[in-house]
Amino acid sequence: MLTNTVLVVEDDPDIRELLKFTLERAGLKVMEVESGEDALTVLDGPQPSVAVIDWMLPGINGVELTQRLRKDPLTSAMPLIMLTARGEEADKLKSFDSGIDDYLTKPFSPKELVARVKALIRRSGLPEDGHIIVQGLDLDIIAHRLTINGDPIPIGPTEFSLLELLMSNPNRAFGRAQLLDRVWGRSVYVEERTVDVHILRLRKTLSKFSLDHLVQTVRGIGYRFSEDEPV
Repeated sequence: MLTNTVLVVEDDPDIRELLKFTLERAGLKVMEVESGEDALTVLDGPQPSVAVIDWMLPGINGVELTQRLRKDPLTSAMPLIMLTARGEEADKLKSFDSGIDDYLTKPFSPKELVARVKALIRRSGLPEDGHIIVQGLDLDIIAHRLTINGDPIPIGPTEFSLLELLMSNPNRAFGRAQLLDRVWGRSVYVEERTVDVHILRLRKTLSKFSLDHLVQTVRGIGYRFSEDEPV
């Protein structure tokens, strides 16, 4: 997952630029696309923290895009905000029925937009400051840096992404196919055993500090990050 990253799906270039400026000024990273089709392509890769979706998109509109994202296991839990000029109650109900988490009417307050995005990030359990800390292991997702007991630790980009996903979902077991989808993306063909190779490298890095037990094998499923006894 791309922590503290917002996907903006907006076809109006001026509004898209305003959204980008507003969110980046608030310390968030922004990915931007101009259509629902482009959003689906981008979301085949690493997932953003939140998506802000315009209703009146060309081709796949915002409601249809939301419905597709909710049906896809890869994006079903992603927080979504609908942004639209349609402010009637019936429109809001239709939007929420599609699976949206929040709704903001144009013209919008930049401060309110940032507050709603950050609220969804907090609600999803992602750390706003970008740090996940367990037993002296400090994963700084924003700076893309790993430290253990205060010392910087070299780590490859794939191992970092794996550790980020596992630490962001403690005690949750991920199958190899799920890890491939989340870390490598669906648009890249990688054999499942590649996951095992990178998990081995990750454990080797952590073993120097007697922390390799945190990345556990779950028999018949895959891997998890846990402070509990291995299952």
